[in-house]
Amino acid sequence: MTNAELAILGLVAETARHGYEIEQTIEERGMREWTEIGFSSIYYLLKKLEKAGLVKSQLIPTQGRGSARRVYQITPAGRSGLSKATLEALSQPQQSYPSILLGIANLPLVSQKQSVVALRSYHKILAERLEQVAAKAESQWPLPDHVEMLFDYSLMALKAEEKWIEKAIRKMEDK
Repeated sequence: MTNAELAILGLVAETARHGYEIEQTIEERGMREWTEIGFSSIYYLLKKLEKAGLVKSQLIPTQGRGSARRVYQITPAGRSGLSKATLEALSQPQQSYPSILLGIANLPLVSQKQSVVALRSYHKILAERLEQVAAKAESQWPLPDHVEMLFDYSLMALKAEEKWIEKAIRKMEDK
C-alpha cells in the first residue's frame, strides 16, 4: 500500500467521507507536509481502493442544490489492510530522498556565493513553512492526540532542518 493510499484509507476509516471532505481534512491537518497526496489524485485513489475491495461507496443525495455525492466507507478487508499497513509504518523507518541532498552533492559545481544565496532562499521558505504549520495546528486547538502527534512531528522535523540549514550557511560563509 502506498503512503497516499494509507492516508486516504485512514481518513475513510475515521468516518465515511466523500472526496471533497477528504480534501478538506487533508488541508486542515496539514497532511501535505508529510505525505504526497494531490487534490486530483484523491478520486483516483478512492477508485483504486474500491476496486481492491478496501472501501465501498454509495451515492447519497444532497439536500437542496447539487447532485448526489459518492460517500466512501471502509470495508472489513480495508480495516484489516489498514491495520497491517499502520503497524508496518509505525515499526519500519522509510528512506526519504530530499532534493537538497542532491544540491549538496553538487555544491562543487557552483560558486560559494551562489550556494549561500540558494541556502538563504531555502532557509526563508523553510521558516515560512514552519510558521504556517504552527499556525495551522494552533488554529485547530485542541487536537485529537494522533493529529497533535502529526503536527508535532512535522514541526520538530522543520525545526531540526532549520537548525541544520543555519549551520550549513554559517559553514559556507566561513570559507
